[in-house]
Amino acid sequence: MQRNRLATIFAVVFVDLLGFGLILPLLPYYAGEYGASQFVVGLLVASYAFAQLVGAPLLGRLSDRYGRRPVLILSIGGTAFSFLLLAVADPFGRTLARLPLADITAEQLRALENATILGVMFLSRLSAGLTGGNITVAQAYIADVTDAQNRAKGLGLIGAAFGLGFILGPAIGGALSNLGFAVPAFAAAGLAALNLIGVFMLLPESLTPERRAALVGQRHSLISLTAMSEALMKPRVGPLLHIRFFYALASALFQTMFTLWARDRLQLTAQATAYLLAYVGLLAVIVQGGLIGQLTRRFSEYRLIFWNTLIQAASLLAWAFTPSVPVLMIVMIPLAFSTGVLNVVINSAITRAVPPQEIGGTLGIAGSLESFSRVISPVAGGFLLGTAGAWAPGLVGAAIMVWVMAFARRRLILRPDPAPAGILLH
Repeated sequence: MQRNRLATIFAVVFVDLLGFGLILPLLPYYAGEYGASQFVVGLLVASYAFAQLVGAPLLGRLSDRYGRRPVLILSIGGTAFSFLLLAVADPFGRTLARLPLADITAEQLRALENATILGVMFLSRLSAGLTGGNITVAQAYIADVTDAQNRAKGLGLIGAAFGLGFILGPAIGGALSNLGFAVPAFAAAGLAALNLIGVFMLLPESLTPERRAALVGQRHSLISLTAMSEALMKPRVGPLLHIRFFYALASALFQTMFTLWARDRLQLTAQATAYLLAYVGLLAVIVQGGLIGQLTRRFSEYRLIFWNTLIQAASLLAWAFTPSVPVLMIVMIPLAFSTGVLNVVINSAITRAVPPQEIGGTLGIAGSLESFSRVISPVAGGFLLGTAGAWAPGLVGAAIMVWVMAFARRRLILRPDPAPAGILLH
């Protein structure tokens, strides 16, 4: 039964990330067709994260109260709508721009059309971010159906699905982009619709009535700054949330800036960039699908966090001074390894650090912090890329990870967990 549920949630996340992977590497090129500058592209990327900053904790809390399955259906439906809106951004935007207004010149009309089309793109990304809490809810689902011993391995399935989605998604999206940038968006919308049908028909609810009833009478409001602050101050889960945020901040400098960096530094096309991201996805599958279980059996989660922050820092520093594609492919190996381990192990440690009824909400807070980092990083990364040079985002990311490494050593390694195994304190 548990294996069937994990297989289904793996398929859900895989199809979701396949659709996301179709779009991610093409978005800067798509927006660039309508005159978007680097700064505007950065804002477009940041808009998704800004909306997810609100949406992820909201969906996490709602899934604690009403169940994982209905919230997954809601979020996947929103994802399908947002991809469809992105696909029709050109004709829809042009139609809006041509609504009756005062006489304008042909040049002014083209500028208005471009601005309106970009506005539709922003609306699409805001919609996707607001409802795109699929991963957070899927993590909570896995935590529901696994015990503490197998949770890291179960969460590793999400990482493997993420990696597979990023192997096939960018590669397929890059090929489809030859037919026009709207075609991958239509394909992503279709995949999301299939995902919605799959969840509705195949995925049972994981949150039992007893666990849901335990929430009755609790102060269970939506995530606020107060709730986030309280979580960050808790002695057991607080340090993990701090690490999650600053690691995400550094990692997002690479992830959100990579397409622009590849286009401007290495003069890569949309297809070439997509294939490189597919290569990163392959590396992620190897790490999170095959190695994470062995690593968590041999080493404690805290030590894995510490050593992989060191690997991440060195990898980002190497990326800062990467001169060519062959060197970049070598640098991506330790970068993908450390990213894959940290994504799984930090979330696994967070689920152990709170009571079961708080898992969804706490993962929502972690997702919210990560989304906040993705609001900051595209804007800061675009500024660094445009003013200081191509080396700057990697160097700043490496510096952040050095701080994370020192913090992890001080708060996780030198200060042992105050609770024996299996006892939940927060």
